Amino acid sequence: MAVRDILLMGDPRLFRVAKPVTAFDTDELHLLVSDMLDTMHAANGAGLAAPQIGVDLQLVIFGTNAPNPRYPLAPPVPRTVLINPVITPLAAPGDADPQWVDDWEGCLSVPGLRAKVPRCQRIHYAGFDPFGDPIERTVEDFHARVVQHECDHLQGKLYPMRVHDFTQFGFTSVLFPGLDAAADD
Repeated sequence: MAVRDILLMGDPRLFRVAKPVTAFDTDELHLLVSDMLDTMHAANGAGLAAPQIGVDLQLVIFGTNAPNPRYPLAPPVPRTVLINPVITPLAAPGDADPQWVDDWEGCLSVPGLRAKVPRCQRIHYAGFDPFGDPIERTVEDFHARVVQHECDHLQGKLYPMRVHDFTQFGFTSVLFPGLDAAADD
């Protein structure tokens, strides 16, 4: 159990595509999950992907208790370890197509910055827990945003690569002067 260094944007390891996990319920996998949880909590993160600590595996963790210092207005998201995730965009009941919504995001690998990023409002995600047991959920809003953000890391994508309007991209301290500056480092 250790807090690991989080790679920063520009590190080429963040742009690699992660490999599927093939062995579940191993000491190595449980240690990795434990280290990721320690690292995420130490950084007040809403989520963390294995590639952010230099591990090329399809493993993400996420979850927040309200309020999170980095996202003080966000609702809680259940703590989840998700391995080999598959995301399916969903339309809201009664709608024909999935709805995309712009909202603010930050990233532990891009400290001090925020941007409005388009994400699908409602998704279904599936994968496995560390024991190899299946996980399936249909979620929306902040929960869906966090999952999509973390799973982007598994494809070598950081949120600035999804920004459409760079007038909505900047330093947290400028965009949100009331937000604790230390909460986004």
